[in-house]
Amino acid sequence: MSKFDPTLEKEEITNEELFIVKKMIEGDIDSFKYFFDRYYSDLCNFVHVYLHDQVLAEEIVQDIFVFFWENREKLKINTSVKAFLFSASKFKSLNLLRDTKTKRRIVENIGKTEPFHTTEQDSSYIDADEFKKILDLAIDQLAPKCREIFLLSKQNDLTNNEIAAQLGISVKTVENQMTIALKKLREYLLPFREKIFLLFLFHFLSKL
Repeated sequence: MSKFDPTLEKEEITNEELFIVKKMIEGDIDSFKYFFDRYYSDLCNFVHVYLHDQVLAEEIVQDIFVFFWENREKLKINTSVKAFLFSASKFKSLNLLRDTKTKRRIVENIGKTEPFHTTEQDSSYIDADEFKKILDLAIDQLAPKCREIFLLSKQNDLTNNEIAAQLGISVKTVENQMTIALKKLREYLLPFREKIFLLFLFHFLSKL
């Protein structure tokens, strides 16, 4: 039996959704967030079926929502918003699959990634203060030398050469420690990726 494909649905946009879309076009962030909260999880699950890569699936869906907001005044939605978002996600996923390098990465990761569970997620976003606390905790998990090098780079804005000279180590050591630091921080922050994305997205929207 073939998998359910929401992009094949031809349902028309409802009066309720049309009203919300019009509010979004006028710049109402809450209207945009309504669609994000309603469809983000299902879209990630849908794209994951094609890509077998959870991180890539979330990147695709996040790109779709950024496009949805940035082009809100130009969009012509003749179907439901759900069908529009699913069609856009499918189109972008299939384009990605056609890329040789990306396809190779997906093939290598089949069976290695954890399945994407369709659960109702808390889509509220963290504020800047909470994010800083989480980031500080992540940095504290780094090994002492690794943490020192990372902070000299990110807080003191020193170059790798300057850090190497100050600590009396090689530039290569600095580069290796920065690579380790970034890898560890990504791993630590992974559970918060959706909320962090929302934080930066709404920070971006507030400046428009």
